[in-house]
Amino acid sequence: MRHFGIIGYPLLHSFSAKYFNEKFEREKIDAEYSLYPMKALTDERMNELMGSLAGFNVTLPYKQAVIPYLERLDETAEVIGAVNVVHQRVGYNTDCLGFMQSIQPLLRDYDRQALVLGTGGASKAVCYGLRKLGVEPTLVSRTPRPGMFGYADLDAAVMAQYTVVVNCTPLGMLPDVDSCPAIPYELITARHLLFDCVYNPEETLFLRKGKAQGATIRNGMEMLTGQAQAAWRIWNKE
Repeated sequence: MRHFGIIGYPLLHSFSAKYFNEKFEREKIDAEYSLYPMKALTDERMNELMGSLAGFNVTLPYKQAVIPYLERLDETAEVIGAVNVVHQRVGYNTDCLGFMQSIQPLLRDYDRQALVLGTGGASKAVCYGLRKLGVEPTLVSRTPRPGMFGYADLDAAVMAQYTVVVNCTPLGMLPDVDSCPAIPYELITARHLLFDCVYNPEETLFLRKGKAQGATIRNGMEMLTGQAQAAWRIWNKE
């Protein structure tokens, strides 16, 4: 039996465990997928997991912190600067592929600029994917640096120009379902596309507020499914 898993913290509502274990049962694959919640990364624990697992996923908050434990990154992960899949001590990023597959059918001709909420590992993959699709991203942070927006900067002119808004923060994720990023939802229109990397709950407060303004919305489930399928291909390549 091969063993796979996911590291991160917390992992109470992991999509990956349900997805892969159902896949293994359905396709009669002799494997299991387990959760490895870690409050901190340690050399001992990481070496143990890399020696015992055939492959593993990485989620919040370790998509960047895991990199020093790896021997190398593939080209995409190197450019993005974040990892969500590990195989034989090599880091990969499949978040970008899952994101691109999910959002591409929704993009309109006028979608040329995007606000990306958050500055963690997920936002790095999203920015990479948006640029590949011809949409220029700008990060939005509570503590903005040069080249970023702060939430207070999102006035009517900015919101009219940036028709795609992607939430890469955990705000709104179960159990914190009553929270959402502090964007001016009253300035959202039917010309906007709101994408939430959160998938649980299915419709976050961020998405509900956007839908109420007439925006097109999509949650992170297709992104998660796409990145998981890509991870499985990596784990099974020769």
